[in-house]
Amino acid sequence: MRKRKRLCPAPGITVRISERCCPAAVPPSPAPRPGWMGMGRRAALFCPGADRRRSLGPLHLLLLLLALWGDTGYSQQQTQCRIQKCTTDFVSLTSHLNSGSDGFDSEFCKALRAYDGCTQRTSKACRGNLVYHSAVLGISDLMTQRNCSKDGPTSSTNPELSNDHCNFHNKVTARETGAGEKPQPKYLFCGLFGDPHLRTFKDHFQTCKVEGAWPLIDNNYLSVQVTNVPVVPGSSATATNKITIIFKSYQDCTDQKVYQAVTDDLPAAFVDGTTSGGDGDTKTLRIIEKVSGKHVEMHARYIGTTVIVRQLGNYLTLAIRMPEELAMAYEESQDLQLCMNGCPSSERIDEHGHLPLPMSSTNSPTSSSGQSHSSYTLESAIAKCLEKFQVRHIYFHSCVFDLLTTSDANFTAAAQSAWEDVKALHPRKEFWIIFPTNGNIGRTPALPALILGLVSLVFVALL
Repeated sequence: MRKRKRLCPAPGITVRISERCCPAAVPPSPAPRPGWMGMGRRAALFCPGADRRRSLGPLHLLLLLLALWGDTGYSQQQTQCRIQKCTTDFVSLTSHLNSGSDGFDSEFCKALRAYDGCTQRTSKACRGNLVYHSAVLGISDLMTQRNCSKDGPTSSTNPELSNDHCNFHNKVTARETGAGEKPQPKYLFCGLFGDPHLRTFKDHFQTCKVEGAWPLIDNNYLSVQVTNVPVVPGSSATATNKITIIFKSYQDCTDQKVYQAVTDDLPAAFVDGTTSGGDGDTKTLRIIEKVSGKHVEMHARYIGTTVIVRQLGNYLTLAIRMPEELAMAYEESQDLQLCMNGCPSSERIDEHGHLPLPMSSTNSPTSSSGQSHSSYTLESAIAKCLEKFQVRHIYFHSCVFDLLTTSDANFTAAAQSAWEDVKALHPRKEFWIIFPTNGNIGRTPALPALILGLVSLVFVALL
């Protein structure tokens, strides 16, 4: 049996480790057993009896854990740990489920049990993997929330049984049948609310005039058109009072379906009176009414797309999540799409994403053009919007801007609902929040940047 390398030489001889010496008369302590994220091997480098300022305190431990993020506990086990495959299968089994449909709880519990079984089979290889442990905790929480028993039927993860050509997610993940991880489709988000504020597929935030009818989306699978009307006399600000959505005919999955909503008429059906598309029991396109006359959702499983339409006050809001590869499937003649390319520069109210807020309603830049003064001051508008938002991100600023422009408190609810739709549909949490700046739009940094910044702060604290 190969002897473990000693950290300190024989008694009487000292050796410098990080400018500190191991006491000559104290033999090295035995190396700890390999543990979480390989900490055992790193912990063995700390010499017993070293200076107390070099001991493994809380800041040292945090720095060590962050440094070990890419060590054997994560990067090397990525090729062995199959937690990503387990998660992929779970998403595939639940992506088509709608919480408002019959049998949702039963099918969701089946998928959860399959997910739980998959994590158990890969538990040995995933020991020390943070993603794995997060998944295990998440499964336990979901089972409790949904009252799922651990014993019972499970969903099949066999592609031959679970895949069909009218399920976009399954179709994409089944393209590669090799042993490696299957590709995940990339989704995009677009939202329109207020007077109106636009969040494009590229996460650019704009406030525009765009009076009249304008296309938000126009590709080979989906067309969305909005009609905007002036909000107050003398102002260039507009808001949406009509939305038309066309789900185009697609193979054997659905015939063309048209949905149309106008102010005070938010139907829970397509214009032909139906509430779904597809043959038989397989409903590849469904409308679900969340709040009568106020909130509907459309789920197009065959193109992996979800649309949310709301009415707040006298105006409508819209939020869409769609796969990137389908959103990009359009001709050059269809390039006028607000979700794809944003508003034309001549239609912009904001200044490159920055919403200039007046100091008070009486000296508003728009009041000089003849618009009636807002009943809100800047201070009262801020106070009103702080009731809905704890963070002063772009949706908070949009709320303040709309109150100063229109005096209509319903725009506060519109901004809040638009933010809720972002959290429900936007595929990347690190990009949810956008902060307004004097120039380019700022985003919250992604996780690696946050980790790098935290490491830097800890390092400075240790100096």
